[in-house]
Amino acid sequence: MINFDVMTLFPEMISQACSHSIISRGIVNGIISVNPINPRDYTKDKHKKVDDTPFGGGAGMVLMCQPYFDCFDSIEKDSDTEVIILSPQGEVFNQEISSELSKKSHIILLCGHYEGFDERIKEYTKAREISIGDYVLTGGELPALCIIDSVSRNVEGFLGKIESADYDSFSDGLLEYPQYTKPREYNNMPVPDVLLNGNHAEIAKWRRKQQMIVTYRKRRDLFDKFVKQCKDKRDLKLLNEVRKELDD
Repeated sequence: MINFDVMTLFPEMISQACSHSIISRGIVNGIISVNPINPRDYTKDKHKKVDDTPFGGGAGMVLMCQPYFDCFDSIEKDSDTEVIILSPQGEVFNQEISSELSKKSHIILLCGHYEGFDERIKEYTKAREISIGDYVLTGGELPALCIIDSVSRNVEGFLGKIESADYDSFSDGLLEYPQYTKPREYNNMPVPDVLLNGNHAEIAKWRRKQQMIVTYRKRRDLFDKFVKQCKDKRDLKLLNEVRKELDD
């Protein structure tokens, strides 16, 4: 089980998003827990103020130390606790980091807002800074939810069967293969015959090959990286077929 503590000025954004779909089921089934904590509840200011103007001047407001220090101190931690600040300055989140974090039992996520944190908050919490991409959002709540969703998918039991995540995009460096459902043909667009013949070995081979083709066409950078690292004989054989077909 992974316990997520989310330090946020907008706890409703976290609790409402986590009350639906697979995340909600994961919480009900005891696979994960998500606990939003509002630093505003820890401020000593009678107006519940959590931000102030920056020293040295400049636009916007900066989140203050006191509410965040006290809120952080209120959370019980252990040797397995991972502390993360959502920040555009952080390392870019990917599937490798997601898998790594899924081995933790406790993750604390600090959501920023306004012009960001007083730098001493980062120093005090010794947090790892993570970004979900090279762009800026209004706050850290949406990135926190992205991390909760992605990390939880790697936890056994969260998706019903852990195999459900085995062929997700990026799970092994390749994008996901194409998926089809009923009817067999729609608008003169048929489902590939191989998926209808019941030969599971052929289906698995087709899907693996399609992963390579899709990745080659949509993310050549990922494809080239996969080729360099590939040592599996079956994959290498399929890679040769894919290259020949695409070159033709």
